[in-house]
Amino acid sequence: MKKIVVLTGAGISAESGLRTFRGTDGLWEGHRVEDVATPEAWHRDSVTVQRFYNLRRAACRQAQPNAGHLALVELEKYANVHIITQNIDDLHERAGSKNILHLHGEIMKAQSSRYPDLVYPIEGDELTESHKCERGYALRPHVVWFGEPVPNMEKAISIVQDADILLVVGTSLQVYPAANLIYEVPSGCKFILIDPNANQMHVNSAVELIDGTAAKILPIWVQQFAEQNFAT
Repeated sequence: MKKIVVLTGAGISAESGLRTFRGTDGLWEGHRVEDVATPEAWHRDSVTVQRFYNLRRAACRQAQPNAGHLALVELEKYANVHIITQNIDDLHERAGSKNILHLHGEIMKAQSSRYPDLVYPIEGDELTESHKCERGYALRPHVVWFGEPVPNMEKAISIVQDADILLVVGTSLQVYPAANLIYEVPSGCKFILIDPNANQMHVNSAVELIDGTAAKILPIWVQQFAEQNFAT
């Protein structure tokens, strides 16, 4: 079976009703990114940061996987599928995908503010100042903030280095270091980009560009892949 690596971004979650990371006004849900998504913001006003992510977590629980997420589950019948996502929601998991690597953390988990390797599932939506890790330090969202390293980057690189197909869905390829993954694929890897603005992106001419949303295009693409590779 071919190995298909799928790099997903905010666009696929937007179709489930979750806001994209940064709007055209430069704000995320009405907040400056610097005020809610940096280590400095946490040290300056942890209460506001916690409240912000508590609301995002509640929104994630209300959202449901869409046809794009479900198509990637269907794809597992026909290929060895690995999903590398920039999204912090759990929609891929709830859709049923098996091999998922979160580059930027998982909003449904908390980590120690002092020992980041201490990670815990969050029961419910609320994470408050009273929640502590086993060593007595405050718990913060298990999210990679601006200015922090991306712990799973090396693992992601190893996943794409033997891909037969790289499928990029719902990401502008403007967030680094995640965007660098497209340069780690082996020679001969087929590169397909699915996005409503695909034809406006400046990428190598060898990239197959498909204009459209994940929920609209992925079910069609998966069906065509199955017919081309498993026709009887």
